[in-house]
Amino acid sequence: MTDVETTIRKLASERILVLDGAMGTMIQREKFSEEDFRAERFKDWKRDLKGNNDLLILTQPDKIRDIHLQYFRAGADIVETNTFSSTTIAQADYGMEELAYELNVEGARLAREAGDIAAKEDGRPRFVAGTLGPTNRTASISPDVNNPGFRAVTFDELATAYGEAARGLLDGGSDMLLVETIFDTLNAKAAIFAIEELFAERGIRVPIMISGTITDLSGRTLSGQTPTAFWNALNHARPVSFGLNCALGAKEMRAHIAELSRVADTLICAYPNAGLPNEFGLYDESPEAMGELVGEFASSGLVNIVGGCCGTTPDHIAAIAEAVKGKAPRKLPEIAPKMRLSGLEPFELTAA
Repeated sequence: MTDVETTIRKLASERILVLDGAMGTMIQREKFSEEDFRAERFKDWKRDLKGNNDLLILTQPDKIRDIHLQYFRAGADIVETNTFSSTTIAQADYGMEELAYELNVEGARLAREAGDIAAKEDGRPRFVAGTLGPTNRTASISPDVNNPGFRAVTFDELATAYGEAARGLLDGGSDMLLVETIFDTLNAKAAIFAIEELFAERGIRVPIMISGTITDLSGRTLSGQTPTAFWNALNHARPVSFGLNCALGAKEMRAHIAELSRVADTLICAYPNAGLPNEFGLYDESPEAMGELVGEFASSGLVNIVGGCCGTTPDHIAAIAEAVKGKAPRKLPEIAPKMRLSGLEPFELTAA
């Protein structure tokens, strides 16, 4: 076990840890223009760049660092790097594949700088989770309804892209790696494969956090798995935390977090959206309402790490941190070893 993982597990045995909130929501508040996204370095780029939020790592670094710092000051123990789309695959939309490594290095560096500032202010340890988003392609599902066997990306292509991103995140100073918003378990397996190859190459390990997304009220990921099947498919990665984020508000996510809490013998992490989106695609749930809902997760002994996803702000994180303050963290269950497999549903082999 690494020093960081030892520290994280020790802290998580004493209290519920707090993750940050949404980066995109905070970026939208800044109302950056196309020129802001470009800055001097990319002023002559041949494609529109507004909306490439990860690029702001290079063109508006002070703003990105400040957002991380706002979350730390609101009570976050861990912040995620602004690298959700910093893979060659995702950056291809902007013709910026060659920037993937640099985005990850600089994204991690900015978050690390913010963490160091916050830790110096109050003496609390702060951690940086290097974010590996799901990419905008799926390895399990055909995007062409007329050709079910077609895939827009291969496992090897995903692994290569994730490997480059993970390398940059570690070089920039990330304490751990977060494979998040997983809608396709095969994509996540490619990320884990790449991470393990990187660990073997460097002779080091850092903690891995894994977070999936239940895409709607069906209670399944986009590739069709239930929460327990999702856990069975990925627990070989020995994640320091496992859980869910995005797509659902806390109210809708609760049953799925409760399910994972029963079956996963590692830390449970939940960072839901600020409710469900309204007719304009915006999130209306107040910090107070979200704090109350996530606080109930804690009161019921379901979670070890909590935070926020889409629509959340430092005010939401402050409310969540206050709501879980002093509440006992979930105790890890002892799970008897058995053969547990997964398809869309979990399978457990029992003695005849």
